[in-house]
Amino acid sequence: MMKGQSERLTVQQKKGQGPITIFHENAQMHDKEVGNTSLFVKKQLEFEFPMLTFRYRKSLSKKEINTALQSVDSYLGQTLFVESANIKPDGGIIEVKDDKGNWHVVLVSEAKHQGKDIENINVGKFVGKNSDQDLMQAGNAIERSHKNIDEIANFMLAERYFPYVLFLEGSNFLTQNVIVTRPDGRKVTLVYNDGVLNRLDRLTAANYGMPINTNLCKNKFVKCNGATIMLQAASIYTKGEGGHLNKEDMIMIMLEIARTSLKMLGTELFEQICKR
Repeated sequence: MMKGQSERLTVQQKKGQGPITIFHENAQMHDKEVGNTSLFVKKQLEFEFPMLTFRYRKSLSKKEINTALQSVDSYLGQTLFVESANIKPDGGIIEVKDDKGNWHVVLVSEAKHQGKDIENINVGKFVGKNSDQDLMQAGNAIERSHKNIDEIANFMLAERYFPYVLFLEGSNFLTQNVIVTRPDGRKVTLVYNDGVLNRLDRLTAANYGMPINTNLCKNKFVKCNGATIMLQAASIYTKGEGGHLNKEDMIMIMLEIARTSLKMLGTELFEQICKR
């Protein structure tokens, strides 16, 4: 989105008491009204782009994914064992209708929490088989996110952008050392790059090891052995010190990615809107 358009939207939002303004004034009330963060983001997009039609849905069927793959190449998308198979990203899927009546994904979001070491230490709880350890060895539940990411990537193989955002919370996603004090005064250091604790490396496979806390919505094209390869990378965000993510920050990140999606779609309708 061009700078001028962004500035005009900000002014319009302030004058018209748009959803973001309402959110800042009374976050709890507004969150209860819209149900969840994704629906709030959809409402804000509708406010910013009144000429566009958006929809939200909780799941995407394997049939639709296979159909999208076949539109790219008939050899793809042939296998389906369970007719009712689908994926359900935590935050659902937001789509926009283009000027030809086709729907395009503009945002897919998930928020995962793994690792309660900070909370346990703060209240003096010991963990482990004999309940005598400060830290619990990290699990692998978060890796289930890879399936949803891969399926959305399949569904969007024909697009030049990938609006998948993954928010991570908990002690298994530290990017810096954290010192936590037990009720008895003893200090426990959580070492961010300890293989027993950290699981970020298990997820950066979804963004090719590119930077986290970065909008990677626009696909990257790389040269390899004379061929050009398109990379669809998930945008991964984590607070780093193990605390809870600020909901307002999450909303702004989601909106940034959705706006990038609209810009990348590049149909005549979107271009006309961005030039106004």
